Amino acid sequence: MHTRTTRSNLFLALLVGGLGVLVLHMSVGLGGHGAGGPIYDGLFDALMFGAAFAVIARAIAIPRQRAAWLAMGLGLLSWSLGELYFDLFVEGSGATGVTPADGFYLAMYPCLYVALALLLGGHLRERRLSMWLDGLIGGLGAATVAAAVVLPPIVAEAHGNAATVAVTLAYPIGDLLLLIFTIGVLGTTGWRPGRVWVLIAASMLLNAIADSTYLYQTATNTYQVGSLAEAMWPAAAVLLAIAAWTPWPPPRRRRVEDWRLVVVPGISLLAALSVFVYGNLHHQLTLGALVLATATVLAVSARLMFTVRENLAMLVRSRRQALTDALTGLGNRRHLMEDLELACRHALPGRPRQLVLYDLNGFKGYNDTFGHPAGDALLERLSDKLSSSVAAHGTAYRMGGDEFCVLLEAATADDELVLGSVAALSERGPGFAISAAHGEVSIPAEGSDPAAVLQLADQRLYARKDRTRDGSAVLQLRDVLLQAFRERYPDLQEHQRGVGSLAIAVGRRMGLDGEELDVLARAAELHDVGKIAIPDAILSKPAPLDEEEWRFMHRHTILGERILMAASALRPVARLVRSSHERFDGGGYPDALSGAEIPLGSRIIFVCDAYDAMTTDRAYSPGVVRAAAIAELRACSGTQFDPEVVEAFIATLAEPRPEPNGAADERFSRR
Repeated sequence: MHTRTTRSNLFLALLVGGLGVLVLHMSVGLGGHGAGGPIYDGLFDALMFGAAFAVIARAIAIPRQRAAWLAMGLGLLSWSLGELYFDLFVEGSGATGVTPADGFYLAMYPCLYVALALLLGGHLRERRLSMWLDGLIGGLGAATVAAAVVLPPIVAEAHGNAATVAVTLAYPIGDLLLLIFTIGVLGTTGWRPGRVWVLIAASMLLNAIADSTYLYQTATNTYQVGSLAEAMWPAAAVLLAIAAWTPWPPPRRRRVEDWRLVVVPGISLLAALSVFVYGNLHHQLTLGALVLATATVLAVSARLMFTVRENLAMLVRSRRQALTDALTGLGNRRHLMEDLELACRHALPGRPRQLVLYDLNGFKGYNDTFGHPAGDALLERLSDKLSSSVAAHGTAYRMGGDEFCVLLEAATADDELVLGSVAALSERGPGFAISAAHGEVSIPAEGSDPAAVLQLADQRLYARKDRTRDGSAVLQLRDVLLQAFRERYPDLQEHQRGVGSLAIAVGRRMGLDGEELDVLARAAELHDVGKIAIPDAILSKPAPLDEEEWRFMHRHTILGERILMAASALRPVARLVRSSHERFDGGGYPDALSGAEIPLGSRIIFVCDAYDAMTTDRAYSPGVVRAAAIAELRACSGTQFDPEVVEAFIATLAEPRPEPNGAADERFSRR
């Protein structure tokens, strides 16, 4: 492989060097001959045959795109044979009309068309209609200008029998078609063709320019043998040889959102309109130029209409994706909030709506046991069942995680329908049981603000979730611990409730849901349970604690973890409790964790605990007003507290709250 590459590079370098010698000879003359002569003809033909053999050799040596490069090589070979025949039998003989050289020349075109089509089919990975149109527009625009400039004198001077006229016109027509095809190929790549296509396009362009110059000069009797324009022919052949041995880049997705896709149709349309104006002023517009200009305008119009349709479809698709849960196909939270806002705005007492919020029980354990793919499949099944159960009466949504929601026409909704929707979110099998808790709100009877309605439904959901779990041994243990703590420290009962209420609201704002939110709620309630083991003399001391007393006090998070670890189901709660007094800068206790090392739930509890402590009257200090507490939180943001949690907490305080429920809520709203 290495040897073959070295040989090909050496041969290509030889072709490039020969091209340079040819240009030098045409400029200053070598061997006593100027332009033309045996040196000129020999170099010219050697370069043409050398390029043809290089392309054919590539087709033989490398299987990939063999047919395409073989067709390309045969086209070059036919072109080379035409040059050789012309040099040997036509040039200087005075022969006129159609000669066999013309047959060799014209045979090149179909070979090149086939080669380009095969190369395009082998390397184009996206065949979007817009890309085809862009290529067609670019090719038609370029061909329109070429036809308007080159064709008139050629057509005007085309004389002789029918065969002679046909052959004379076949060259410019063949070049125009080749130009359209080549530029069209560039357009189908999204105008990011890569080195191979750039070399091929440059070759075709040079050939078209050389042919057009020759035909134009011949038609206007200005042609001179050996002009530098003639060097474009062997240069085009050499470029094809280099392209044949240039490695193809790996396939990649073509981006079509690019300024070039706007510029090319614009320039092409301007070119077509310019041709129309030029032809109207000078009356020299040929039928070919007229057809090409008209085709360009029609193609640009088609592209415009397709772009509008494509953009509208993209807008619809983008909106659908923005409002749809990718996994289940249900409406997402954004979709729900839009529908809920409309429902709150238009619901009347005589035509109420009902919002039902659901949270799955046991889903986290299912995920941990069977894996996330199985969990995703379960969510898809349950979402289909929920959607079917309420299809005649409302719309189902997935809020995220294992939370679902339905918005019902309350006039037709009843308890049986709600219970049926709850049953739809239940599934049992070997080793697992999935159920759902729910919370309901009637609109507008119980609320007309979307955020307040959703929050009330959430509160009722978790209240029902707690009630349905009262029979579990784990929840009974939690209640026993809370009751024992309250019996010993009754003045901290409101603190527990306040921290728990705040933590749930902040956790939801920061994206926690399902069992993660449940663990946070339990940990917030039990974060001080380790203080059961702290002597009253320390915990209730009115004076500041000394160093030894602080060391003892700092053990309460470890003691709380040990107590909670006794129940395996409370171990996630125990982890949050242990870290609930870690500082964001690493100066907390008991493990001196910092930043993201601290569980998010612990960081939330720490902020909520500090706020509630600051706004509550204690034996050793009076409570402060809410503004002062917020200022203190901001002052300690980034050192003591997580800045993101502080901002989420302050934003939560600013939200409208439902009607107060209990002493903790009263203190929250008052301060």
